[in-house]
Amino acid sequence: MKRRVKYIIDIGHVNQIPKEERERLREVTDKFAFRTNDYYNSLINWEDPEDPIKKIVIPTMDELKVWGKLDASNESKYTKVHGLEHKYPDTALLLVTDVCGIYCRFCFRKRLFMNDNDEVARDITEGLNYIKENTEINNVLLTGGDPLILSTKKLAKILESMAEIPHVRIVRIGSKMLAVNPFRITEDKEILELFEWFNNLPTKKLYLMNHFNHPRELTKEAKEAIKLVLKTGTPMTNQTPILKGINDNADTLHNLLEELSFNGVAPYYVFQCRPTIGNEAYSTYIEDTIDLVEEVRSRMSGLGARVLYVMSHETGKIEILGKTEEYIYFRYHRSASPENRGKFLVFRRNPEARWFDDYTEQVDSFKAEIGSESVV
Repeated sequence: MKRRVKYIIDIGHVNQIPKEERERLREVTDKFAFRTNDYYNSLINWEDPEDPIKKIVIPTMDELKVWGKLDASNESKYTKVHGLEHKYPDTALLLVTDVCGIYCRFCFRKRLFMNDNDEVARDITEGLNYIKENTEINNVLLTGGDPLILSTKKLAKILESMAEIPHVRIVRIGSKMLAVNPFRITEDKEILELFEWFNNLPTKKLYLMNHFNHPRELTKEAKEAIKLVLKTGTPMTNQTPILKGINDNADTLHNLLEELSFNGVAPYYVFQCRPTIGNEAYSTYIEDTIDLVEEVRSRMSGLGARVLYVMSHETGKIEILGKTEEYIYFRYHRSASPENRGKFLVFRRNPEARWFDDYTEQVDSFKAEIGSESVV
């Protein structure tokens, strides 16, 4: 028999949580959608109030604290047609679903799961036409939501459409499904055949961009799913935000990146947690996190140490390079504007900073104070 995962969208049905707490948490889930499943819940140590897996998926009252923005990276600025973002010349992003295997409480796109949101395109025809017309696009990221929540039949139609666009050479699927429901892969022979078919096309390549946030998500079932995907010729990478109380210590982050490397999943990015509404409890200070990332890199071989520490800012993907006693250093890894491409940036240290804007606002304030536009 196939392993069926039971999804849970009502916090009241998570019986491991005391009834009184479940009732209190309805105030949170009324604002920010809730979704988990019995497999992922089985990874939680319910006796531990600080359990990291619990923090990923079970809401807390801290989410109601006023902090951040709903669209922290201003993705709407780069929306060209319904369901498609085009921020960097060679890359388009297609929002193909507004559902995930679970809803991470720190999600930077939690706005997609709100009732009044209409950013995701149910019909991606308009997005496909945009990609066809803009021949500089050679790389398409399928995201949402989680594309692997779609049926294999629907996913096949999307990949078949990509196969028909000559200038699209790479398709990436951003997914946390192997962490939250690996049976989506291990129990579906057709999805593996689909991946293999796309990779056997003469000018195409499929990549699976995973979201493992903690080493305990790398269960034997998840590792089996990884192995099966790799057999289809699909390269795999991983990206995770640094999350307070989940992976913001050196041992945990080191174990996560090493285990991924050992299983054929290349560490790709570690992100500064975006200042999205409700996310303050997960956010870390940038200048502390630099030390964390550097310590972890120093323990790893070159393969794992390739991971980049970045912020997905409105203006581009900004790599956080390092610091001295007085200054902190950044570089635009990707930039939305030509004038910022590859730009190197130096700011005075700000130990309270959690986002790039905390540095730029400091400079703007100093310029206003001395009445000078010459300060960099």
